[in-house]
Amino acid sequence: MPMQSLALFFLAAFAVGGVAWVFIYPLLSGERKAEQRMASVARTEPAARVSRASQKSRRDVIENTLKEFEERHKKSKRVPLTARIAQAGLTWSKRKFFIISAAIGLGFFALGTFVNAGLLVAAALAFAGAFGVPFWLLSFLKKRRETKFLNAFPDAVDIIVRGVKAGLPLLDSLKMITTESAEPLRSEFRAIVETQAIGMPLGEACAKLYERMPLAEANFFGIVIAIQQRAGGNLAEALGNLSRVLRDRKKMKAKIRAMSQEAKASAGIIGALPIAVMIMVYISSPTYISLLWTESLGRLMLAGSALWMLAGVLVMKKMINFDF
Repeated sequence: MPMQSLALFFLAAFAVGGVAWVFIYPLLSGERKAEQRMASVARTEPAARVSRASQKSRRDVIENTLKEFEERHKKSKRVPLTARIAQAGLTWSKRKFFIISAAIGLGFFALGTFVNAGLLVAAALAFAGAFGVPFWLLSFLKKRRETKFLNAFPDAVDIIVRGVKAGLPLLDSLKMITTESAEPLRSEFRAIVETQAIGMPLGEACAKLYERMPLAEANFFGIVIAIQQRAGGNLAEALGNLSRVLRDRKKMKAKIRAMSQEAKASAGIIGALPIAVMIMVYISSPTYISLLWTESLGRLMLAGSALWMLAGVLVMKKMINFDF
């Protein structure tokens, strides 16, 4: 009992001493005063108070412009079909797109019935042809068009910079691109010039470029022009910095593509290996492997293997592709 009381006493004394060390020692040692003195010395005062109002107004204009672009970007996440068709560089209407989709679906259904694959397989092929192939085609054309745009876009920005430095108005520099650049850059900047000609401000007309070409580089260009139109500033310097950023992003994309080629080749070999082995086994001994599609258990195993292979390919694609 006396030992327990002694132990409790020492524990209580140790706790009280710890609390006193934490809260009382900084006051007695002068550490808190030293920290306050260092903070007061390190605090900086603005050198020029006269231009604070103008800097604040310019900053407010820039912040409001960026907020507008951010809200517009959030609203444009769900792209309608007509916009997707335009982004792919096609002039189809929705009716023409649906007619072509139905024709592709009927063609796939006829192919399935021609090879005697069964009604269910033919229906699955028709569904894939009507709803999968047309949208894949739009994505393919859109990506190819965006690649062409990115390859020529830094040179177009340099043309604008040289024109502005030479004393030309911004609109005349944009018109130079509509006559000297290749597609799709020519048509996109022609749309900017035509939109501005009907009364829309030039900053908003350049901001519309992101809706037709949903790329970060096009968004940067629209933001720079819109901020310069509202807040002023050296446009040639801003576009020169943008041109350097665009070229650095282009180099980074090429470097990422080169570094990921080995992983893509490995993924392609791994994904094609089971199919290649299946074909070679079928050539050497067709009766041995034909059980996979003649027996119900074999078809079940084949379907399960296909699903696992598809899951593996999608996982490898997700790991290899970089969102930059």
